[in-house]
Amino acid sequence: MAKKYIYFIVLIISFFCNYTFAQTGCQVPLVPPVLTSVSVQPETGMTNLEWTLSPESNIAGYIIYTYIEDQGSRGDPVDTLWNPGISTYSYINPGYKYFSTSYVVTALRLPDCEGPFSNILNTIFTEASLDTCNTEIHVSWNAYSSYPQNVTGYTVLVSVNGGNYTEAGIVSQVVTSYILDDFEPDNEYCFVVRANLEGGKYSTSNKSCVLTRMQTPPQWINADYATVTSAGDISLEFTIDPSSEIDLFSLEKKSGLSGTFNEIALVRTDVGSVTFTDKDADPSIVNYYMLSAINSCNVRANSSNIASNIVLSLEGTGNEIRLVWNKYRNWLGSVSGYRIFMDTGSGFIEVASVEPSDTLFSVSIPEIIYNVTTGEACFYVTAGEISNPHGITGESKSREICFVIEEVITVPNLFTPDGDSRNDLFKPVIAFSPSDYQLIISNRQGKVLFRSNDFSEAWDGSDNGDPVPEGVYMWVMRLTTPAGKKLNRTGTITVLKNR
Repeated sequence: MAKKYIYFIVLIISFFCNYTFAQTGCQVPLVPPVLTSVSVQPETGMTNLEWTLSPESNIAGYIIYTYIEDQGSRGDPVDTLWNPGISTYSYINPGYKYFSTSYVVTALRLPDCEGPFSNILNTIFTEASLDTCNTEIHVSWNAYSSYPQNVTGYTVLVSVNGGNYTEAGIVSQVVTSYILDDFEPDNEYCFVVRANLEGGKYSTSNKSCVLTRMQTPPQWINADYATVTSAGDISLEFTIDPSSEIDLFSLEKKSGLSGTFNEIALVRTDVGSVTFTDKDADPSIVNYYMLSAINSCNVRANSSNIASNIVLSLEGTGNEIRLVWNKYRNWLGSVSGYRIFMDTGSGFIEVASVEPSDTLFSVSIPEIIYNVTTGEACFYVTAGEISNPHGITGESKSREICFVIEEVITVPNLFTPDGDSRNDLFKPVIAFSPSDYQLIISNRQGKVLFRSNDFSEAWDGSDNGDPVPEGVYMWVMRLTTPAGKKLNRTGTITVLKNR
């Protein structure tokens, strides 16, 4: 209380010196009124002022001024109230939505004698802003003057979508900010700050509202496939939740199980999907890919499942070509199965399909050898997706890999065309399909007994339908391999009769 009295004494002396002799013929009121409250009605913007009456006699009324604190001078007069008993005033301050306003009141004697200013009180100006990056609403305000009643704290009130105000939080008298981090998007939140004063009174601020309009992230991102192109690149596709408002995405990759994900591309799209071709990928190893949505705060909002390519390998084991591949991972659906495609020189055709649990398939070389026209058999494997929760059907293809069929020619040197169904025919065994072929068989006298341009056709040991006698016969073979190599071979074949 001692501080309050000192304040009054200094104020009276100061303004006595300024006003007593300033106006000739005026008896300036020496004791000013005390401004006890300045408060804003949040919904209407009405500013309410209250003060105690000047204790001096012959007061004709009161003048209300705005006050410019940084200049230490009065501002514009708000109103002159010709009523010595009035102690309240209300008006709509046009600037209440934009800034805090300070006020003073002075007593007035006729004819025009103004007394010293009262103490200064200011409105509380509140601002609310949405921090979408941290999902917070920040509320701030200026401090309310602590005289003539001390501020004991501030109560932050909140209204949602025009509902009743409820208490969001209370802070101490030295704090002028508050953070609300528990709110729902796409709602209007309005805030009012109330300065709690000694004696149970309070001063209320303006209303400040924010619409919690957040950038809608995708609820899901689907990795449709990671598939190897005919050029050996890895082609990727991702489908994005169509409700997403994010258009920036980060594509990350790691190679091998022990690798770490690193960003390889930033992609912008507003069409609901992302396609990308990784030209730096090694399709002989498993590469893993993931797409993440990047919001306006440069923060990952959601990520896709992981897509990985199929790696196919081949090995020859005797008369078999063994195909081995890794399982496709990780579709949101499941793998429906694997399909095996083969090309022996006329284009790829599907040769088999296996269950999702299988990652091994064998091809018999003797069964395909006569279909090989290029010297090699090439393969790839595809995986298909079923039961995707977003109705997407993915398909992934492995790299194409080839197995060289050796250009082996085996010619027997004896056969027994005696009709017992065992070793009754003679023909060279060729481990490929020659592009050109001719086989000629003759006796020792040079007579041609058999001639053919079909490598699958065999000699039955006859001469124009009649069995030839036992003995040694000459053969000449000319052919062109699938690789374009021309071969000329000669030899003898012995005919024996077992009966």
